[in-house]
Amino acid sequence: MTLKFRSPRLIAFVISTIFVFAALPAHAAAKSPKKTAAKKPAAKVAASKSAARGKRGREIASSRIDSRSSKRELAAARRGRDTRASKEVQKDSRRVSKRERMIAGRREAERRRREAAERARQAAIARALYVARIRAQDQALRDETASNILKDETTGEDMDVRRAALNALGDKAGTVVVMNPKTGQVYTVVNQDWGLRHGYKPCSTVKLVTGLAGLSESVIDPVQTVNIGTSSFSLDLTDSLALSNNGYFQRVGGQVGFEKMMTYARKLGLGEPTGINHKLESPGRLPVFKQGFAVSRMSSHGDDIEVTAIQLANMTSAIANGGHLLVPHLPRTPEENVRFKREVKRKVEIPQDNMNRILPGMIGAVNFGTAKRAYDPLQTIAGKTGSCIEQSSLRPWLGLFTSYAPVHDPKIAVTVILRGSGARGKWASAVAGDIYRNLHNRFGIRPGSQPALANDMLVPRMPRIDPSKAAEVSDEEKEEENAQDAFVVNESGENATQTNNAQPGLKKTSNIVERPAAAPAKPTATPTPAPEQKPNGSTERPRRVFSNKP
Repeated sequence: MTLKFRSPRLIAFVISTIFVFAALPAHAAAKSPKKTAAKKPAAKVAASKSAARGKRGREIASSRIDSRSSKRELAAARRGRDTRASKEVQKDSRRVSKRERMIAGRREAERRRREAAERARQAAIARALYVARIRAQDQALRDETASNILKDETTGEDMDVRRAALNALGDKAGTVVVMNPKTGQVYTVVNQDWGLRHGYKPCSTVKLVTGLAGLSESVIDPVQTVNIGTSSFSLDLTDSLALSNNGYFQRVGGQVGFEKMMTYARKLGLGEPTGINHKLESPGRLPVFKQGFAVSRMSSHGDDIEVTAIQLANMTSAIANGGHLLVPHLPRTPEENVRFKREVKRKVEIPQDNMNRILPGMIGAVNFGTAKRAYDPLQTIAGKTGSCIEQSSLRPWLGLFTSYAPVHDPKIAVTVILRGSGARGKWASAVAGDIYRNLHNRFGIRPGSQPALANDMLVPRMPRIDPSKAAEVSDEEKEEENAQDAFVVNESGENATQTNNAQPGLKKTSNIVERPAAAPAKPTATPTPAPEQKPNGSTERPRRVFSNKP
């Protein structure tokens, strides 16, 4: 069949269409090189990729090398800058004038002064708060004492003796017991709640028990020729009691031992009620077990022991009356007072010679030792002080003094316990001394009744050690001062010194505690017999010789 093209235009269109479709594949191939590359062999593609990865790794390694080198260069540059800066500073300091240095020094001094002033201000605030707390505690103890005295049962008490005791106690916080050491008759108990129903740490008054135990167990030489003392000088029993030396009695108590110490304490009536006719009497307390240095500490300070004022007075009466532990009794009616009969609880199983051998130390405490404020020039008083921190939550100071007089004919025994920041054994002895002096006309010695034999062991003696070293040996309060904050009343009773180791920044200050109640005036002179003069002119005290008389 043949086609017949009738129009030349149609023929031209057909020819152009054929040329367009023939050129289209070549144009598409030129515009899509990926399809062309895809047609390359696989080996060539892998080789090209490996070459690319190698080039990239070399570039990364080169960049790391460049980074490390740049860090080294940076560090070197910094060192160079620091060196240059230090040189510039030194150069600048050399250029500072003298006037500029003076100004800088003044500024630094002013800064230090401001810092010191701020520290002082903070210390003053802390000190004021501490003083306020101590004063509040002292006032609370005084208020409690006044309240208890108003509640005392005074039926049957000797009102003259009670009046003297109240005047001597004044506004101090404490208790006073006055009794007859021979019969056990109680004249008065001021502040009966504290004196009968509360036990307190005996402090250095326990040294009376330690001394008797040491003599009875042959730890202390009976004639005092072998002394237990410090490295610089030796102390005998008399001077150790008079000056209340802790080291001496710690060594004695350590050698006696705990069990025997408790045995002698029970013999002297500690740890049990006295039997006084007052309700709710406290039995006190004795420790159950101690060992090592705790025994020595207990023997000098009375740790973990509690005694009442009536127990101390009764123990002192047993020493005074020849070893009879009495039952204190307060006569309630005039008839009972007239027909008073003493009641002996038991005989203390301690040799009478040993009881006599501790008396010179008790006399020395009043004549030249820790109880000088109890001195009475008209009679000889024997006593023992104690000062320590109370074993309670309040932890106030305790001042104790137990005593009797006259020594050759005992008629009155006085025991004082004070509490508070200013309480010390010396102030308790001052209270007792005031009572002895005010009642001297009634209970003092009769003319000619006191023997004056030169070899009498109860005649007051001078201390064996140098008086200038007495303060060094008398450490009744020294250890406790370093152990806890305290206010130490000075000799005149007007000022006080605060020692505070618990709070940093607090220094010793003066005049920060109110003056305590006025203490009795010290005697103008203390008449003590001069030591015997030996033929060669020496004034050394003669060796003590004890007689076999009871």
